Order: sequence, then C-alpha cells, then structure tokens
Amino acid sequence: MGGTGVSTAGTRGGRPGLPHKVPTTRQRHFVTETDDLAAALDAAAQRWPGLSRAQLLVRLALEGDRAAKQAQQEHRQRRLAALRHHSGILTGDYGPDYLERLRQDWPA
Repeated sequence: MGGTGVSTAGTRGGRPGLPHKVPTTRQRHFVTETDDLAAALDAAAQRWPGLSRAQLLVRLALEGDRAAKQAQQEHRQRRLAALRHHSGILTGDYGPDYLERLRQDWPA
C-alpha cells in the first residue's frame, strides 16, 4: 500500500487485475471510467508518471478536495475583507437621536 491509500498487491490465481484479498474496515468505491474521467486520468498520468489509474484517481480526489478547501478559504477571506472595508462606513450619519425622532412618527 502506497501513500495514496490504494492497494498495490499483486495478482491472484494468475489473472491480472485481481488483487490479493486485503481485509479492510474502510468502504471501497467502484467507479466507471467515463470519457471525462479517462481524460482526467490521462492528464494526471503526465503529472504523476508511474502510478496506476487507481492511484491517480485517489490523487485527483485528494487534489480536488484540497483545491475546494482553498477556494472556500479564499472566498471567506474576500467576504471578511468586504465586511472590514464597509464596517462603520455610516457611523455618525444618523445622529445620536435618530431613532427617537423616527419613532415620533409611529402611531401610539
């Protein structure tokens, strides 16, 4: 097992592609390689040569998660910067007795 979390066990019964039985408590996932996924895996193979397609899939999933977290953090930072920029922008515009004067127009 490499650092990607994918078993690199050999074959069983002389049939390629059938890994040794590896007990695990982790959930396994089976994914059909669509045209889009095949293209992504081909591109990933250029970045990480020598890895199996299963290992590339794990790398892509982890990289996607990292990129999504980074984008979420950047979005949060932009929101906070906008709040800081606009914070207090109207301070003093209404005067100390603004609410009292506003409420004078309300019915009793």
